[in-house]
Amino acid sequence: MKSLLRFSVLFLISSCFLSHFSWARQNVASPDSSLGQWSPEVVGRLAGSQVGFQNWAEGGVNTLAFSVGVDGKTERDRGGWQQKIAGKLSFGLVKQDTLSFRKAEDLIRFSVTLNYNGNGFLDKIHPTIAFQARTQFASGFNFVKNPFGDGRTPPVKVSAFMSPGTFTQSVGMTYQVRPWISQRLGVGAKETVVTLAKLRRLYNLDPKESVRYEVGLEAFTDFDKELFKNVFVKSTLGLFAAFNTPESPDLIWENVVNMKVNSWLQVNLEWSVLYDKDVSTKAQLKEVFSVGISYHIL
Repeated sequence: MKSLLRFSVLFLISSCFLSHFSWARQNVASPDSSLGQWSPEVVGRLAGSQVGFQNWAEGGVNTLAFSVGVDGKTERDRGGWQQKIAGKLSFGLVKQDTLSFRKAEDLIRFSVTLNYNGNGFLDKIHPTIAFQARTQFASGFNFVKNPFGDGRTPPVKVSAFMSPGTFTQSVGMTYQVRPWISQRLGVGAKETVVTLAKLRRLYNLDPKESVRYEVGLEAFTDFDKELFKNVFVKSTLGLFAAFNTPESPDLIWENVVNMKVNSWLQVNLEWSVLYDKDVSTKAQLKEVFSVGISYHIL
């Protein structure tokens, strides 16, 4: 029932997400309008796998896994400013033998950037305003150990919607090295939100405070290129160094290799590296390999 509820929430948010891009598509301006023209693109993804054994002498574990996701982006030029909006929603579950369904993938991500495109110096170096938000749909559990050290037996709840949630805002300059790679540098602010008081200690927040505010320098690298025919690579590297702790910047490096078999079948390899000293002194790693169908909704 909880799994169904989580997918219902994903469907609801996805509907709102798609409605925005549909609005952008239906309200494009004429080619000679100073408002520019929105160019929306939304892709839905569905992947799954199943392994079953019966009287199999070599042994094995019955497994059922599936995931659903939506990726969207839209952009337009208006008065010299290039506006970009992008979002990603994903959620997946896995079930092994008699164990209940467990969360395997869970992400809500949204970003907005404004780049000013001018002449001369401003043709390559663009003044930029950027905003990013990141959280998840459902609660997450640690099934291996109890990080609270209070004697409870795993599984232990360690995350939930907006626990944590991270938001960054920055003002700076973007250097367009090539059409497929850019580098942004600026002054930024970061907010780490943990709405559940009992989880705040895991993210280095005071139990009485739901938000940690930080100000510092932000750097962001974006690489997006078709390396070979129907093989696309997108990689983003974000760094945030707070002024009070410049020696240990936060890092998030996300990579996606997308291989298109045909117009609807795709193979994806994703891996992420996250480092935040307020959460863990070790790097956090995530890897997802999936084969599934995709559909261009817009």
